[in-house]
Amino acid sequence: MLQDIEHSLACPHCAHHLVLHGRTLRCAAGHSFDQARQGYVSLLPGDAHTGTGDTAEMVAARADFLAAGHYRPVADALADAARGTGPGLVADLGAGTGYYLAHVLDRLEALDRLDPGGPGGPLGGERWAGAALDISKYALRRAAKAHPRIGAVVCDAWRPLPLLDGCADLVLNVFAPRNGPELRRVLRPGGRLLVVSPTSRHLRELVAALGLLSVDEDKERRIDEKLGPWFDRAERSEVEFRLRLSHADAAAVVAMGPSAWHTDRERLADSLAGLPEPVEVTGSVLVSTYR
Repeated sequence: MLQDIEHSLACPHCAHHLVLHGRTLRCAAGHSFDQARQGYVSLLPGDAHTGTGDTAEMVAARADFLAAGHYRPVADALADAARGTGPGLVADLGAGTGYYLAHVLDRLEALDRLDPGGPGGPLGGERWAGAALDISKYALRRAAKAHPRIGAVVCDAWRPLPLLDGCADLVLNVFAPRNGPELRRVLRPGGRLLVVSPTSRHLRELVAALGLLSVDEDKERRIDEKLGPWFDRAERSEVEFRLRLSHADAAAVVAMGPSAWHTDRERLADSLAGLPEPVEVTGSVLVSTYR
């Protein structure tokens, strides 16, 4: 909920702290932002463009695919990498439906239940909260309901993020844009950035059979170079798993990603009809920790 992340929010116009009054966020300079009835708040400046955000159809496909558990190995690996964090704010840039952020929060809370006297346990008094940041209001309608302590905020990853300096203990970035200077600004000293990126083997069977966008084999190096001025990579692990997808699942994984912008539905249906069912597909990602 917005109440859980209110202390970390900054006005997109003047960068002053935002305070929640009822369902409206206000800053000392008089700027105000109303919470939508679906639970999210838009902190986009007036000249922002949202055309690059996921559409309602893309979000629906992603929600169905993730709910089926196909990317659970990715969520588990991310949650494992998040251990030792907090309690504090976990910000997810490009959060989408909030699936990964909710999974991380659940894992951290479960660990605290094993240590009731720890800072995040019931006797410690401190808590985790999650800030789901995305430019798609359709995605954030779902993220706002993905976990009781997620606050969902519409923003542009390539502009100053509506978060205060050093407010986040952990930042997640899963298949999403990476704005290095802003990620560094919002992380507290000693905080960590967890990046999930596909390898060139990710969904390779579908890439070949359906003519989808492929992943550059040099992507790992380019990510390190792009983040290098602000972060040092501390750890990296590869997560590879097998997927057995129905034709509907395969269509969903196409519809939820960047290939959705470049794929003709009728051609996709014809191509899928020529594949076995279920189709065996490789999942392959890197989980990288930056400090």
